[in-house]
Amino acid sequence: MKGTVTKRGKHSWRLKFDVSAGPDGKRKTIYETVRCAGIKEARLELAKRVAAVSQGSFVAPSRLTVADHVCSRIEAWRVAGKRSVSDYTAGRYRDILRLYIAPHIGSVLVQRLSVADVEQWHRTLLTSGLGAGTVRNAHTVLTRALRDAVRHGIVARSVAGRDGETAPSYAPEEMKIIKPKELEGILAKLRGHRICAEAMLALFCGLRAGEVLALRWDAVSLDDKMLHVRATVLDINGQAPTTKAPKTKAGRRSVTLPDVVIDVLRDHRRRQLELRVALGLGRPEADALVFPSTDGGLRRPTTLSHEWREAGVADVRFHDLRHSHVSFLIDAGLDPVTIATRIGHKNAKVTLSTYAHLYQEDDGRAAAAINATLGANPVPKNG
Repeated sequence: MKGTVTKRGKHSWRLKFDVSAGPDGKRKTIYETVRCAGIKEARLELAKRVAAVSQGSFVAPSRLTVADHVCSRIEAWRVAGKRSVSDYTAGRYRDILRLYIAPHIGSVLVQRLSVADVEQWHRTLLTSGLGAGTVRNAHTVLTRALRDAVRHGIVARSVAGRDGETAPSYAPEEMKIIKPKELEGILAKLRGHRICAEAMLALFCGLRAGEVLALRWDAVSLDDKMLHVRATVLDINGQAPTTKAPKTKAGRRSVTLPDVVIDVLRDHRRRQLELRVALGLGRPEADALVFPSTDGGLRRPTTLSHEWREAGVADVRFHDLRHSHVSFLIDAGLDPVTIATRIGHKNAKVTLSTYAHLYQEDDGRAAAAINATLGANPVPKNG
């Protein structure tokens, strides 16, 4: 396979060569301009490309930018079958592209992006005050997009994957747990507060914020002491919140209510009805939201985080109430399978990996938990 070199400028040369036939059986001619000191160097560049074509490793030149490529891949992932992402996740990826990728390396051509560019991008984001976890998330999106670029023949190798720069390491945010001895004081502060019922469902039932706010009265049976998790709130920036089914089948579950939560929910229901009567609205529909916004619609999960911080009840995040619930169950000796079922984990393996540090506090309890998961008899503690 041969090609030609034509002088274009003082130090620029146009390479012309053919690539292998495509699906239509026709050969394609490639024209590429390179900058070289002289004809010998230009011919060497041509020889490299012709050799790459022969070896099947040649990548045709492309003007595709990083921003355009990542954007197109996000849309592709959203409808990609088994490897698809939810609308919520796609929204998060678009935010990452808009805030962290496009402003810094978005205009760089995908084929010209280098390991040095990626390293500098990391440094820029980190020195701007972003946490390593956020930078790592941005790197993950870029890595996945560049992996697709390799698969589609846009680049020969990824400069952000296994062969290139790795993401910065970071320590995940510490999981804070409410201790049993702290409960009495926390409940005293919480009772009567506007976020009391929502917090109690997280603390004593292990519900996530989105699950709390998607809860409807027809999924709550106070007489049977049971509630049914059937949905969670989907919150995408720039869009009104909606509900969606839980991510996994395990997330769709029934949860037994302890008496303390039943009392709080009865009081919440009574005050809700009294308010509606006072406003002349009458009784709500059977499927009305348990915790609606002031206009009766869905609330965003972030509102619970804000209200919880404003309440100043405890120095933990709202999501840590769910972690605290798991801690109570572990302390009570419940096996990981039962805990996983109650909190909506896919399986006990997820529970054990997420809360490994709680089991590590008592090695005998950890062994018993593993045996319970495997269906064996619990290992008795010594002494």
